Amino acid sequence: MERIFQKLNRYFDSKWHLSVLDMDRGRWKVKPERSIIAYLKAENANGRHILIQPDIAIEPDYLVADDVSWGLIYRQHQYFCGKWKPGRMVVETSANNYQVWIRSSRPLSIFEKQYWLKRLHSDPGAAPKDRWGRCPGFRNRKHKYRTITGGYPLSKLIWVDWKQPAIIPKKNNINLKTKKVEKTLLLELKNRYPSKEITRSNYERNDESATDFAYAIALFRKGHSSEEVYRRIISERSNWTNHTGDKRLSSYMNRTINRAKQIVDKT
Repeated sequence: MERIFQKLNRYFDSKWHLSVLDMDRGRWKVKPERSIIAYLKAENANGRHILIQPDIAIEPDYLVADDVSWGLIYRQHQYFCGKWKPGRMVVETSANNYQVWIRSSRPLSIFEKQYWLKRLHSDPGAAPKDRWGRCPGFRNRKHKYRTITGGYPLSKLIWVDWKQPAIIPKKNNINLKTKKVEKTLLLELKNRYPSKEITRSNYERNDESATDFAYAIALFRKGHSSEEVYRRIISERSNWTNHTGDKRLSSYMNRTINRAKQIVDKT
């Protein structure tokens, strides 16, 4: 736990705090000191949540996307080669459920945060103002995650980069309170794949692998890059039972894409 505190301290430039959340009594802040680790573990064991947040002075520099799947993380927070994009801190809060912190190179307004959270497909109920994240190293004590043996999932620190901030493009004249901009944002999301664009469901073969292969060939024939084909299949396929684990999934995807590209190149 001390090592996690050290990493959090670096990520937040020594300007952060914790809180203990009791669903009945409310929340109280505590300083992230080594001496309180035992206290926090005891509170967590007694059913309370342990949360983190940057200090108010640096809070505009941080954005947190909530309730994010691994598929979204791959598409939005990693490069095609698997390398992490700058400024990320990824916390697995429960099985295949993540929070992604982004450290920006510049302060972000609330309206900008709302805009980018929509683009990141964050939980719409997780407002960016005064936003807390779950502290890695402690149990997620939400009742819906309780196992039949009475246990709770451990929040895990998957990745953290405190060396480089993320370069987030400026969005001028953002005002999400106006209906005009709301409609523009919804239209942008809706048109991510135009109605004339193909989808994986158009190539259903009653076999997941065969469907992926047929879809990959079709995408290559429409001029999509290998990276785009990879992302489209990952985002549109929901059942990955036969390819669990990052290495197996990556090997399968690369094999499928290479075979499909070879066929298209020859025809």
